[in-house]
Amino acid sequence: MAVQDKPVDHKLALLTVEEAARRLGIGRTVCYRLIGSGDLESVTVGRLRRVPAEAIPEYVARLRTAHRSAAHAAAV
Repeated sequence: MAVQDKPVDHKLALLTVEEAARRLGIGRTVCYRLIGSGDLESVTVGRLRRVPAEAIPEYVARLRTAHRSAAHAAAV
């Protein structure tokens, strides 16, 4: 079974960067960039980097808010 074929467990509290990227529909490199810039929250567990599951909808909500603000500013 390839990494992309793994079933998604929506009950996990912490996601690997690959799982977070898959949920966002982006690549792993882009996900690491978002983490590095602070746009996507992550934590370290020992030597592992993990993304809290609730950080995904929070990030999407911020994107939507920013998009709405930009669209409103362009319309005015």
